[in-house]
Amino acid sequence: MSFVEDLADTLARDTLAACIELDDDRLYEEVSKAIAVLSPTLQEAFMTSIRIRLAEQRGRRHLEETLRKARAAKPKE
Repeated sequence: MSFVEDLADTLARDTLAACIELDDDRLYEEVSKAIAVLSPTLQEAFMTSIRIRLAEQRGRRHLEETLRKARAAKPKE
């Protein structure tokens, strides 16, 4: 990763953790706006990292739910 991507990804991880801590699922939008004022390049890398991490979380939840349902439906031996 480049320096900008590293900074953006670290900020994205920290922001998503703060979203959970503060129970504010849109905090990352405010952070994104604050970044864009000074660096559109960092803002785009940040939003890419946010989108990737949110997509991974959604995919993981779907996988876990699918496995849970399949395991619950499986007959006990």
